Amino acid sequence: MDRSDSEMKTKINATQIPADLRQTLDRVRAATVAIGQGDPEPYMRLWSRADDVTLFGAWGPCKQGWDELSQTFRWVATRFRGGELSCEEIIVNVSDDLAYTVGYERGAMAVDGGEPQPMCIRVTQLYRKEADDWRLVHRHGDFAPTDQSAGKLD
Repeated sequence: MDRSDSEMKTKINATQIPADLRQTLDRVRAATVAIGQGDPEPYMRLWSRADDVTLFGAWGPCKQGWDELSQTFRWVATRFRGGELSCEEIIVNVSDDLAYTVGYERGAMAVDGGEPQPMCIRVTQLYRKEADDWRLVHRHGDFAPTDQSAGKLD
């Protein structure tokens, strides 16, 4: 990413995020670390099992439905062999039964048996309230490209 962290302002007012959604976001952060260590189960437990769940993954998979997503999450976990990964939400927005986050997953990760390398994934995730709990229903992740507009919009 070309922009420094100080240029990207966080747009989160934690007092506006319901406590149950904050707890879910905490679980998502922990589950993201777990998948980066090769364990997909905590992350998979956070997802809805509805037919409309979708994934636009950073490594290419575009999948719909729980069966396809669960297979993909297991495959993703096999690629990681440790490292450090953290989640950073830039924007969190919530309505009655829908919420979304926009942010980054950053760290130095060992992928496919290689040495740990810097990794930055831009992530947008959608959540839906189901049976009194927030569930993931969509994830779009990609590797941040170079900002070609830098210095051209001023």
